[in-house]
Amino acid sequence: MGKRLSLGLASLLALSLSACGGTKVTRMDSTEVKDLSGLWNDTDSRLVAEEMMRDCLGRPWYERAKSEGGKEPTVIVGSVRNESHEHIATDTFVEDLQRELINSGKVSFVASKNERGDVREERMDQDVNSSEETRKAHGKESGADFMLSGAIQTIEDREGGKQVMFYQTNLKLLNMKTNQIAWNGQKKIKKFISRSKLGF
Repeated sequence: MGKRLSLGLASLLALSLSACGGTKVTRMDSTEVKDLSGLWNDTDSRLVAEEMMRDCLGRPWYERAKSEGGKEPTVIVGSVRNESHEHIATDTFVEDLQRELINSGKVSFVASKNERGDVREERMDQDVNSSEETRKAHGKESGADFMLSGAIQTIEDREGGKQVMFYQTNLKLLNMKTNQIAWNGQKKIKKFISRSKLGF
């Protein structure tokens, strides 16, 4: 009897393991919204960047800067600090901001500090290895008129299996010549997360 019981339990365990084993992957459209954890994700990054840059470029500073300079203002994105309690890929968010600004066609865009370093290194290599006709001279870079920077912050409220996550993104556009704040933007996201007590 004991032997049969042991065999039955072993079979049941094997069936359970085979049911749990294996990985299933389903491809998704990159724009599809799928919140699993309730934490900051790629959808939040993209939507916040789209909304904030649309607001930024529609404000009075833009027409004033264009009128005073006689051309589209030149913008650079500085750092966006993660001041939240969770890991947020701020580099991805910065890329989303850059893409929105560039694709708007309303501003000229200057590469980041790291990207400029790569270009300068390439120019130094050209000084040695490229022909005079194709060599790019130093000291011809475009300087930025405005720099965008900011921070992402969070507030968490949790009780039992329920949680409210509050995200606030603050961005400022700084006039590089005068240090004046040309635009101050803010976007808030609030998520209610309910977790089942029956977890695996």
